Amino acid sequence: MAERIIESFQVKRIEILDEKGDADESLMPALSDSDIRRIYELLLLLRTFDDRALKLQREGRLGTYAPILGQEASQVGSAFALEKSDWIFPSYRESGVYIAIGYPIYMILQYWTGDERGLKTPDDLNILPISIPVGTQILHAVGTAMAAKYRKEKTAAITYFGDGGTSKGDFHEGLNMAGVFKLPVIFICQNNQWAISMPRSKQSASKTLAQKAYGYGIEGLQVDGNDVFAVYKATEYALRKARQGEGPTFIECVTYRIADHTTADDATRYRSKEEVETWKAKDPMQRLKLFMEKKGLWTAQYQKEVEEKIKSMIDEAVKTLESIEPPQPREMFTYIYEKLTPRQIKQLKDF
Repeated sequence: MAERIIESFQVKRIEILDEKGDADESLMPALSDSDIRRIYELLLLLRTFDDRALKLQREGRLGTYAPILGQEASQVGSAFALEKSDWIFPSYRESGVYIAIGYPIYMILQYWTGDERGLKTPDDLNILPISIPVGTQILHAVGTAMAAKYRKEKTAAITYFGDGGTSKGDFHEGLNMAGVFKLPVIFICQNNQWAISMPRSKQSASKTLAQKAYGYGIEGLQVDGNDVFAVYKATEYALRKARQGEGPTFIECVTYRIADHTTADDATRYRSKEEVETWKAKDPMQRLKLFMEKKGLWTAQYQKEVEEKIKSMIDEAVKTLESIEPPQPREMFTYIYEKLTPRQIKQLKDF
């Protein structure tokens, strides 16, 4: 029998902050007290935004909306590590990433009303429009990372997708190309245990999703996706690698989608109440609050002041949203082609 050489690998899992608010100080990232407060305030902002968006949708003031409840740490922890020059390629559940980098809140809500003008990204932000098709944004991120490498720019591309995205062809094509060319790209999989109604156990036979990266010569990490410190540390590490020309990284954030897949879904039809309650106990915001309280960084007065400030921000965003004039029918022709076709010119005369 011919000798076989098998290359082994081990998926590293990062956990820093537990459910009781205790942290492994030897693993803590270099974050100041003000950084930690800022992260907590972003988590609270995301949760408040999410709650308001759901209420607006139920009132008929928003269209179908994809909740982020339970996944705030995966989004804030990763976004907080980014620099302005980095490029972000989100899916439809990254409203929290948009907010964390300073995207106007009223514009995110504007998009969820069905007004595409909400995704006209401000010039000072490098975030691409929301990708509704599952996995297509992965290829866009890889292409941008290749361009950055050609231009010798010290920047990185980062893309977000769910566990269901790892079953798409775009995922495999993107990772293969990124691995071959050692591109400066970070793949963040928010493994929230459900691809709509498909459980993680039926999505893939892999023990972890992170190990899929090794098939393409890419380092795969798994983190507690409800631990904002672990997510931040893993992302910071991956970004440093990317900027130093050391290639891509795949980060699997193990988290949970507490709410329905979207407001058009009813998750009670396919998962148990007991499962949801188990994950609610792993709440990312509560564990950070407990940590801060032990460190003297959280008080009831601080909480009240932050809540009032955030409520005012959301109220103002909703007010701004609902003062915007609706788009005109003629605008649907504006960005389709560089020049109008004869057929479009004929259609345009009807408006």
